[in-house]
Parts: sequence; structure tokens; C-alpha cells
Amino acid sequence: MIYPIVMYGDPVLKRKAREIEHGSPEVVELARDLFETMEEASGIGLAAPQIGKSLRMFVVNGAPLEDEEMLDFHGVFINPQIVNEFGDPWMFEEGCLSIPDIREDISRIEKIKIEYYDENWVKQQEEFVGMKARIIQHEYDHLEGILFTDYLSAFKKRLLKGKLTNISKGKVEAKYKIKAPLMK
Repeated sequence: MIYPIVMYGDPVLKRKAREIEHGSPEVVELARDLFETMEEASGIGLAAPQIGKSLRMFVVNGAPLEDEEMLDFHGVFINPQIVNEFGDPWMFEEGCLSIPDIREDISRIEKIKIEYYDENWVKQQEEFVGMKARIIQHEYDHLEGILFTDYLSAFKKRLLKGKLTNISKGKVEAKYKIKAPLMK
């Protein structure tokens, strides 16, 4: 099922998501819904809060980046925990399906180690580097109630205030279904 993507300003995006009960069968359907919704919106990652579900789960698919290194980057992350971050921070322009039409340079650590369950409830522990680490950190932030705009300076946030207000009102060009908190 394709869900509308929740826009900036909705409280679910600022709330720390709750863990999914271990072994819960709902994850199979939720994973399918997240992938379908993400693909419809041409995204490379999508967290459950972005479809209005305050659950600790996200999906990734690097194939749309058309980078050979990203083609095999596809997965479901349930109840993830970043256990270590190492390496140097690096800036890169990020965007978000919940904040369309805004892209900003964000600093992230280049390498992470993460523990999570896959869609079959098999515990995984992996290290990711570069763009893969960045995508995971961005989606993980959604589970913590953090948006990429939270990393911006107060000055930059003031400059974007009007655009962010319009997004929360649904006054935004998006090629996918949206659910804005202040839409009339």
C-alpha cells in the first residue's frame, strides 16, 4: 500500500519512535508498504514515522543513485541501534521526502557500526561507510525525532522559515502523495 508522506511540522516526525515487539509479523507488510511508498516518491530511504507510524523501522534502496557501489544497498532495519561512529565528518547536500524542495549541506560521520533486525527477525551487525552510512544516519535520525534541518544554524533556519511553513501547509510541489499537518 502506498501511503502519503508526512510533511514537515507533523508531530510524528519530532517524536522518538517506539520499538517494534520482537517477532511481530506486522514488519513484513510494513516493509512492503515502506518500499512501495519510497519507490513511488523516488526516494532512497524511508522511515516508518514518515508514513505516520511511530515505529523504529526504516528501509533503504541505493539502486536509484545509479552508482555501482550502491546497487546492492537494499534492506530493512528494525529496532536499529548505532553502536559506533568513527572516521571524519564530511559535508554533503541532503534532502528529505518529508521536506521537499529544500536541500542543505549536512555534516555526518563517515563510518558507522549498526545493530538491527532484518525483516526475518535475524539480528545483524554491520559497518557502513560513506554514502551508505549517511543514508542510514539520516533514516535513523527519523526514528529519534530528528530532521536534517535540525542540524542547520539558527540563521539558516530563519532563512528557510517561510518555505518550511509552506511545506507544513501542503503548499509544495511534490510528485507523490503528501499529508501536511496544516493542509486545509
